[in-house]
Amino acid sequence: MAQEFDVVCLGGGVAGEAIAAGLQGSGLTLVVVERELVGGECPYWGCVPSKTLLRSGETLSEADRARRLAASRVDWLTDVPKIRDRVLWMARNLDDSRPAAALEATGARLIRGEGRLADPRTVSIGDEQLVARRAVVIANGSTAAVPLIPGLDTVDYWTSRQAAILAELPASLAVLGAGPIGIELGQAYARLGCSVTLIEAGLQFLGAEEPEAGQALRRHLEADGIRLMVGDPCVAVERRAHGLPGQPSPPDSAVVVHLKSGILVCADRLLVATGRRPNAAAWRGAGLAQTQRGWLKVDPATLEAQPGVYGTGDVTGLGGFTHLAYYHGQIVARRLRGIDARADHTAVPRVTFTDPEVASVGLSEAAARAQGIDVIVARADPAETARGYIHDFHGGALKLVGDRARGVLIGATWVSPRAGEGLGELVLAIKQGIPLDVLADVIRPFPAFNRVLGESLGELAAKLRRD
Repeated sequence: MAQEFDVVCLGGGVAGEAIAAGLQGSGLTLVVVERELVGGECPYWGCVPSKTLLRSGETLSEADRARRLAASRVDWLTDVPKIRDRVLWMARNLDDSRPAAALEATGARLIRGEGRLADPRTVSIGDEQLVARRAVVIANGSTAAVPLIPGLDTVDYWTSRQAAILAELPASLAVLGAGPIGIELGQAYARLGCSVTLIEAGLQFLGAEEPEAGQALRRHLEADGIRLMVGDPCVAVERRAHGLPGQPSPPDSAVVVHLKSGILVCADRLLVATGRRPNAAAWRGAGLAQTQRGWLKVDPATLEAQPGVYGTGDVTGLGGFTHLAYYHGQIVARRLRGIDARADHTAVPRVTFTDPEVASVGLSEAAARAQGIDVIVARADPAETARGYIHDFHGGALKLVGDRARGVLIGATWVSPRAGEGLGELVLAIKQGIPLDVLADVIRPFPAFNRVLGESLGELAAKLRRD
């Protein structure tokens, strides 16, 4: 027998949690269907454990820096069980009982199981049917995209899930994909003592960011002992029980990665970090439109796939960020309450939590020029500031992109320690279209890293005045 609710939400990740909180007290009935853990990918297998792992490696790197700045001798022994225990603790020990209780405390009902959209108003869970009187929300996220590479199915490879929840520290790790996930996990493992090789098929790693970001970050990754193979795609993978000539014999689980150039990369473990794909099997059969890359096609402002069907978070392809998924959930909740809320994707912040961090927002220079915008650009190195010298930081980047006609900031990329923490004023500046003259006149605290913004914003403002 079908059960009726005002709203049926397929997925109990952060978007589903935001919708439940946003509908609390509205009088609308909500059921959330979750096949895994309430909270989604981020707290259990994504952001939280991976950044905890990165923090462990960062503390060891800081201890090493103490030899130059403060100590004549610093010794340590990497304690893998201690790191693993802390990562699991931060990941709630993969126990969602408290988030589930918090979700139900809003008045929402939680149903666990594999939900599928039978039609634009009905979600099926086995023999049970949930009918939405007002709307269905698709918030079931994405999963690791695994490419079709000959031999990959013959090895016991990791995805980000296995790599983020530290179970072992291999002597060597090969990583397919040098995007944010690959380089974050690669740096984390390298700093814990693993020999890491990053393999990127494209001509540029961190290809979604400004080229200056990858150029600045590369020297830091290489300083951590990471080997980067860029522009040399993997063409095959094989399991190898014997070492390559001149190398020690690897364990039985070792893999050999064949690159297009003919180079062979041998490692104890292989991490596949080649992007994400939507969990489309749960809703594709309902006839909803998809983008060319398979994401659920929605109106970027209303987040509607069609009347009465909303998409939120990763599944939309608008951005794979926890903060964006939560924002989408808030927008949809307001719309369900009868408020004409609209999503604004002009200034979605992006942070890759390596050391140094890569933080960005808005348009790259190339993307702006492709849109026909008359661009002005300013560049600086945050390392060449008082805080850079105090911090003992070397080799950063700052790139600001302005719209000459409008006199406003439209894009920013920042590579330095804690760059993500300083990004807020740039997000606000782009979202609100604050004039460059006003931004250049802001007083920033000395000697903070964000002092570097003042001179660069002043440079953009001066270019406007000269015109």
